[in-house]
Amino acid sequence: MTLPGQLNPSPRLLLGPGPSDVHPRVLTVMATPLMGHLDPQFLVLMNETQEMLRQAFQTKNALTFPVSATGMAGMETCMVNLLEPGDKIVVCSSGFFGTRQVEVAGRTGAQATPLEIPWGQVFDLNQIRDTLGKVRPKALSIVHAETSTGAWQPIDQLGKLCHEFNTLLIVDTVTSLGCVPLDLDGWEIDATYSCSQKGLSCPPGLSPVSFSPRAVEAIGKRKTKVQSWYFDVSMVQKYWSDERFYHHTAPITMIYAIREGLRLLHEEGLATRWQRHLRNHRALKAGLQALGIEYSAVEGHQLPQLNAVKVPAGVDDLSVRKMLLADFGIEIGGGLGDFKGKVWRIGLMGYNSRAKCVLTVLAALEQCLLAAGHKFTPGAGVAGAIRAYAV
Repeated sequence: MTLPGQLNPSPRLLLGPGPSDVHPRVLTVMATPLMGHLDPQFLVLMNETQEMLRQAFQTKNALTFPVSATGMAGMETCMVNLLEPGDKIVVCSSGFFGTRQVEVAGRTGAQATPLEIPWGQVFDLNQIRDTLGKVRPKALSIVHAETSTGAWQPIDQLGKLCHEFNTLLIVDTVTSLGCVPLDLDGWEIDATYSCSQKGLSCPPGLSPVSFSPRAVEAIGKRKTKVQSWYFDVSMVQKYWSDERFYHHTAPITMIYAIREGLRLLHEEGLATRWQRHLRNHRALKAGLQALGIEYSAVEGHQLPQLNAVKVPAGVDDLSVRKMLLADFGIEIGGGLGDFKGKVWRIGLMGYNSRAKCVLTVLAALEQCLLAAGHKFTPGAGVAGAIRAYAV
């Protein structure tokens, strides 16, 4: 065989739905030499990581830790631990990842009832109430920030509603943690999962999860074993608790990374971080609107960290994205499912929620749109963003 050359990829600005660019400080700590996963020094880092993660989720849940796998592993962890064959679950499905929740829940043997609305819209509380009253499920699952549509689902009253029906609330916070307000305890959320590569500005590889005491009690009452050995929290929690019972070899370097990502989050402050994402979203939105580009999610429920917008009429989706990548080294995402070929997804998550990223992508997008024959006043996008920043 011919030995491949030394790794030296072209620089990229990752403004898609994830991964996002890793913060330089996170990259630096990832060069730290390894320790053993039961080394006393590493156990201290684990405790620090757990506590900072609880603060990021705004919870006191003891069972809070990063699963040693990507975000989808967090979804599986929540589903396989809380659901048994024959259990009922209502899944609020209004996008690609809501649909995936239906699939994963079904694989546990549970009876999944999809509650569906058009992509880009959000669920009404009364609509959910009616379905809970009819189905009386053990659990309800919903996506807080639907990555495929850019829709921001209000969930602050949903936990209270679920508790009225003795229903567990499972929330996908993959694209919301570290970007927009999230309060597990205040909103009475029973189980959640997220990821490391978006709002936390780390590489992909970890999926933070958290289970309320109510959820832990439900797991303890299971009549059958959890379908997955690796994701069985009754076992893995023994490694993340004071017991430190061996379960698997933790990804040491990724724990270094998420610990630093969480340090960055808390140094900035949750409220300040949320406001930063909102400010940069408003500037990007002003610039895109000046180019005649519309959002795909309903007004008032558009995610600041994931801007899903409609591809302008007469413009080829893939050609523009290819030109952005080839000529400017900028990655944005295309549409998924119902939105394939119809939507662009521009991420401003974590470290990438910066004015530099907003102005850079707008300037590059203008060049690509001009080449595609889209009509607008050159410079309008960048100017629109600058005016928004001046307010």
